[in-house]
Amino acid sequence: MKHELLMLRSLLVASLLVCGLILGNMLTYAGEPIQLAHLGAASVGSTAPACPLPPDGVVCPFAAS
Repeated sequence: MKHELLMLRSLLVASLLVCGLILGNMLTYAGEPIQLAHLGAASVGSTAPACPLPPDGVVCPFAAS
């Protein structure tokens, strides 16, 4: 019984330590945000899409080479 209690307590301490490290990293992060969109995205709307959507609008199939 003591062995299981020691294992559960060590698991609790380890999980609290990991959660604390993650939370501390999120609160003290000072890096630049990731840019997912290209800066020239406004000009993309004026050109035709490379792969037009089919009528169902779900899949954009590419032509087989």
